[in-house]
Amino acid sequence: MEYIKEYERWLQRSDGATKKELLEMSEEEKELYFHGSLSFGTAGLRGVMRAGTNAMNVYTVAQATQGLAGLIISEGRQNDGVVISYDSRNNSELFARTSAEVLCGSGIKTYLFESLRPTPVLSFSVRYLKCAAGINITASHNPKQYNGYKAYWDDGAQLSPALADKVSAFIAKADIFDGVKKLALDKAKDAGLLITVGEDIDRVYLQNVKEQLIDAEAVKKAQDLNIIYSPLNGTGYRLVPEILRSIGIKNLYIVPEQAEPDGDFPSTPFPNPEFPQVFEAGIKIADRVGADLLIATDPDADRLGVTVRSKDGFVTLSGNRIGVILLEYIIDALKRTGRLAPHAYAVKSFVSTELAARIARANGVEMYDVFTGFKYIGEKINALEDKENGVEFILGFEESNGYLRGTYARDKDAVVAAMLICEAAAYYSGLGMTLYDVLLQIYEKYGHFLDAVDSVYMEGLDGLQRMADIMKALRADPPKELAGFEVTAYTDYAVPETTDMKTGEKTPLDTGKNNTLYYKLGGDVVVIRPSGTEPKIKFYYMVGGDTEEEAKEKLKKLKTLPAAITKA
Repeated sequence: MEYIKEYERWLQRSDGATKKELLEMSEEEKELYFHGSLSFGTAGLRGVMRAGTNAMNVYTVAQATQGLAGLIISEGRQNDGVVISYDSRNNSELFARTSAEVLCGSGIKTYLFESLRPTPVLSFSVRYLKCAAGINITASHNPKQYNGYKAYWDDGAQLSPALADKVSAFIAKADIFDGVKKLALDKAKDAGLLITVGEDIDRVYLQNVKEQLIDAEAVKKAQDLNIIYSPLNGTGYRLVPEILRSIGIKNLYIVPEQAEPDGDFPSTPFPNPEFPQVFEAGIKIADRVGADLLIATDPDADRLGVTVRSKDGFVTLSGNRIGVILLEYIIDALKRTGRLAPHAYAVKSFVSTELAARIARANGVEMYDVFTGFKYIGEKINALEDKENGVEFILGFEESNGYLRGTYARDKDAVVAAMLICEAAAYYSGLGMTLYDVLLQIYEKYGHFLDAVDSVYMEGLDGLQRMADIMKALRADPPKELAGFEVTAYTDYAVPETTDMKTGEKTPLDTGKNNTLYYKLGGDVVVIRPSGTEPKIKFYYMVGGDTEEEAKEKLKKLKTLPAAITKA
């Protein structure tokens, strides 16, 4: 069996610590971690930290970096350089330094951050330093046993599918032991190939973030506003408090057990700011000091979570709800300060709430839908950049708690999102409203919308095949109804085309291809797609109704779909 041959090769070629881990592997683990390799895609690599070709370790990281080096050299851009950052996860610094050794070993100028940094700082740095590419070592909000490798191109966005395919081809040519070149970092520094960066870039980055503040006076007036913040033991621990204090937030309380970087994430097994449980420690502080707003950032500080006080207690807002509050506030603030551009636009992923599109249209703002993945929002910003003619980007967001305002970066940024949500809270507090009151006002103004996401995990060796089989079956026999609701049209983005279920007419789409099925149920939407970073199929629901009860009843029925379709 091929995986046994590869296991034996690793046993002979790897270092002592890895060899010890290999000797302790069960037969099942040998098959799991040596059956195939981690797939390099537009989101780079992600996996558990173990020995093996199908896991995150110094060998797979080095091989991936050799593949990226191959792309950079083929483009003749080795002198433009690559910037590398990393998060608070275990082994992140080790993987970052390994990546730097490989790049320098291929003669590529490398900028390495002297300590951990948020993902958006990396995106900004690629653009600021005019690098060919960037690398960020992070597994975002995954549990502690995971790590990942995100690769960026010169626009500051993650690699496009075409570039990711090229990197994959170069990876395939580089033997994991014999095909990787390395140069020790002390020698690389002496040779002028390695440059350490840090606070000099932070200062410029924070300046760009602060420029996204719209109504500074509103913050200055809100002296009684109390805010609870948790970095969830991640990279937001320094820059988020710094930006909030710089705009005038006086009463900022940091959750002590989640304040310092820690790759074991001792206070929560899932450091995901979407989950209500990560706010439990903060709520105790909020009750003590009378705070109405709690915010949290994930370990690499690109996602923002928000919990707000309502009349019935604290409520953790979904990514969509945060997005619509931000959009409503930004448009209103730009209008009242006379700064709304004549051709203002926003961008959202196509699985994010249609309420955002309704808000935009009602206020004369163009809303663009793009594929899931913030790189597509970045591509839209690149394509539309024309500030001289009044075309201005005001917000990009994904339902998975990712937000960006400003064009200094091309990835989601929890630092700027934290600043903006606090600005909004400050302004509305002056009107005697909490952010929950604002949300209810939005529903009264634009209609009752509910959005939810379910995920069905498919771990194990057959997980990917099971997901492929489910998507294949849905395409072979397109459902005429879902959970009792008639499908009026569906779009298969793998083709891509839309089919009218009543007439059978097929309309080709001028978009890229994506393994996603999008179903229209009259005015409601269901989207089914495999995750690009984890072994799971995701189900997105976007429903509306004349009343909240009507919307809730629709959502309840639709949430029976995952079990029915996956037989989970």
